[in-house]
Amino acid sequence: MLRPIIHRTFAQCSVSRVAATWPCGEGQARLAAGFASSAALMKIYTKTGDAGASSLYSGERRSKDDAVFAALGDVDEVNSMLGLAREHARSLDPSLAAQLEAIQSRLLDVGSAVATPLHSSSEHKLQRVAFCASHTEQLERWIDEMSAQLPPLTQFILPSGGLAAATLHVSRSVCRRAERAVVPLVRSEATDAAVGVYLNRLSDYLFTAARYAALKAGEPETVWVKATAAPAGGDASA
Repeated sequence: MLRPIIHRTFAQCSVSRVAATWPCGEGQARLAAGFASSAALMKIYTKTGDAGASSLYSGERRSKDDAVFAALGDVDEVNSMLGLAREHARSLDPSLAAQLEAIQSRLLDVGSAVATPLHSSSEHKLQRVAFCASHTEQLERWIDEMSAQLPPLTQFILPSGGLAAATLHVSRSVCRRAERAVVPLVRSEATDAAVGVYLNRLSDYLFTAARYAALKAGEPETVWVKATAAPAGGDASA
């Protein structure tokens, strides 16, 4: 079993608990307090985006096809895929499911950081959404724990290994897309480099978690088989 790590959503956590469990401490606690106090007032539809623009946390209004919103959409898609993967993983290893739940919360933190551009946000807001390098270090610890239980990887493998594993592989692919969307924002110094590093390491984590889920499910990993000749009766390039 992996070490279970349980995180609740902002609205469910008290400020003191968040401050005690998140390495970023005070800034994240203030952000959590803001979400918790306004959770009951949030409305699903506001109509303010009907014309194709929306607001960042900095207060800026931008077109919904802006690079920042594209990155936010990709990060949100990773989170949704992890929700599906977590449901499949619950019956295999509750500790793995707990890790995925914790990562889902961290992806909301990633979104908060991306939605608060460094060059156009107040220092107060930047402090509230600061993303800590320690989150990446946690992923590395989990990767090392799972890797210690896995057989050596000697061949390329195809996404496979049961429902949980296959869903984690899809999550990994979507995570790579999210990383590609964030890279230009980091390059232009609109987003903290720690966010890009986290997404890069997360795809490594998801690959390892997929293999671990296959192991727990007792499912074989399908290996890549190189084509050695043209298909019978056809052209190899067809």
